[in-house]
Amino acid sequence: MSLTTRLSTRAAEKAAAKAADRVGDRTVISDSERRRPGIRIGMSVTHVFLAVGLVVAGLGPILWLAKSAVTPTQDTLQQPFALWPNGIDWENLSTAWNDIHIDQYFLNTVVIALGAWFVQLFIATTAGYALSVLRPRYAPVLNALVLATLFIPGIVLLVPLYLTIVNPPLLGEVNLLNNYLAVWLPMGANAFNILLVKRFFDSLPREVFEAARTDGAGPFRLFWSIVLPMSKPILGVVSVFAIIAAWKDYLWPMLVLPDPAVQPLSVRLPAVQSQTELDVFLAALAIATLIPIAMFLLFQSVFLRSAGLGGAVKG
Repeated sequence: MSLTTRLSTRAAEKAAAKAADRVGDRTVISDSERRRPGIRIGMSVTHVFLAVGLVVAGLGPILWLAKSAVTPTQDTLQQPFALWPNGIDWENLSTAWNDIHIDQYFLNTVVIALGAWFVQLFIATTAGYALSVLRPRYAPVLNALVLATLFIPGIVLLVPLYLTIVNPPLLGEVNLLNNYLAVWLPMGANAFNILLVKRFFDSLPREVFEAARTDGAGPFRLFWSIVLPMSKPILGVVSVFAIIAAWKDYLWPMLVLPDPAVQPLSVRLPAVQSQTELDVFLAALAIATLIPIAMFLLFQSVFLRSAGLGGAVKG
């Protein structure tokens, strides 16, 4: 093949690659249309409107709660959107923390959330590992059974689950009421998290598993040293789901934790609302939102990067 032919072939290949890139980058509005002043101005206005709308809808309630937490009751009732017309009352936070024992309920909520996080993460990863990597012969049956539980309404399981907590099998007359295990263990049976982790494990490269088995790694070593280090994105997603779900859960903790001394914020705050001033109650609500906001800020990059749950590891 002559030099001229080679150069023309390479030029044709480059042109084809550029054309393919342009086709892949096509949107509803082409580049030529974007250059028109009317369309460019219209798109800019639309983008600004959407951005402001999202900020107001997403951050507006949180910012208003933060403002009202340090605002006297009369100012909140008379001028709810004014910025501290009569000054800031920082005593609301200390009163909420000490006088209505938010500190104790906050600690109870942290303990419940951490226990639920550990149990859900442990069960989701081990079950997903068994269904995706180990793949026993009966794995399709187990997968179908786990998937079927998603179609059972949670309210249907409320009574039998409560009876199981009151009289656990194999434990005689012992019951788990006022015990945090009564909250942790049912939360661990989360089919959604199991299927989420299994789907992520399915996308991991099998060549790495085969190489580890060739080097003598057993199932536990493969799980601990290979699968978990490659699964940080999905572990972050499940962690966010688990902690936020435990933090906001109301009905089940109210049923199995009747003692106020061990109840979380989600149960105690509605109970003390009628006995608390509005400004102090709003301060308590603001304190209760700290952990979910901190969780999102901590895991936002992992959570957004894992939204698609596909191709996190390139083979």
